[in-house]
Amino acid sequence: MRRDRPGEGLPSMTSRIVTVTLNAAIDKTYYLPEWRHGTVMRSERVLAAAGGKGINVARVLRHLGHASVTATGFAAGYNGRFIAEKVGEAGIVPDFVEAEGESRLCLNFIDGRDGASTEVLEPGPDIRSLDLEAMREKIRGAASGAALVIFSGSLPRGCPADFYAELIGIARDAGAEVFLDTSGAALAEGMKARPAFIKPNEDEIRPWMAGAAGGEDGFRQAAAALADQGIPNVAVTLGAEGAVAGAGGQLYRVRIPRLEAVNAVGSGDAFVAGFAYGYVRGWPVERSLRHAAAAGCANALSDAAGEVRPTDHERLLREIQVDVLA
Repeated sequence: MRRDRPGEGLPSMTSRIVTVTLNAAIDKTYYLPEWRHGTVMRSERVLAAAGGKGINVARVLRHLGHASVTATGFAAGYNGRFIAEKVGEAGIVPDFVEAEGESRLCLNFIDGRDGASTEVLEPGPDIRSLDLEAMREKIRGAASGAALVIFSGSLPRGCPADFYAELIGIARDAGAEVFLDTSGAALAEGMKARPAFIKPNEDEIRPWMAGAAGGEDGFRQAAAALADQGIPNVAVTLGAEGAVAGAGGQLYRVRIPRLEAVNAVGSGDAFVAGFAYGYVRGWPVERSLRHAAAAGCANALSDAAGEVRPTDHERLLREIQVDVLA
């Protein structure tokens, strides 16, 4: 059943959600007493987990209590096997396409003085034409019977810029709704396929702000313009300033509480997961946005990306404000 916004059909507590991470990674987070440029530094603590934006979305969905989640994408070499193993341990069904080479490492260094984050992201494997065809078939099969397919993150080397647009069409033809969370050319091309939801952040939305006012008014105008282009749900996340969203011809302002963030990496992915959780249950937009913002905030209170403690999420739900804008 197709729909344009939460509240129209598809109310299910067990609807299968598929997340797609074409450039999956091992996320390693290093906690340092302080960041000192050009010196040898010793980490006090290291966390390693399966990562990439779609895998973060899948993990948060499980933390929020969604029962049926499948993760797919490309997984290469030893790192790819580690990723698939960790995904399975999280209660997510791993269903990856094996590629040659090695899946990437994404390194995050946390400065103990002020919590500042410095990231180093590897490019990932080179994807061949036969891998692209295998992924097309994987999406065709995974989307069949799924309520929602969520495409997240960057395209690995070898993927054409319009690959997300192609996969969105395949997933939709198989009967699934589609979300897209990416940036740059992949976002510009992917939007042409009219996904049901996109979530650019304040930097990723700027190419669509040409001629718009600056600041919050500009974000509102950009969100409204993208919604007018045929994308039913657009959320522009603004970090500590919350979000601006457009859905069903209406604009919304999402305000979040001030937080003592531990690690904000993955908070955008948690936002997507929270919105998806409400979307497949047919919730009204305001409720889905509140659920999304609370998930993003809860992720920032956790050590690792894509980790949401249900107790934090429940508490934060009461502190999120969603206003309808004129």
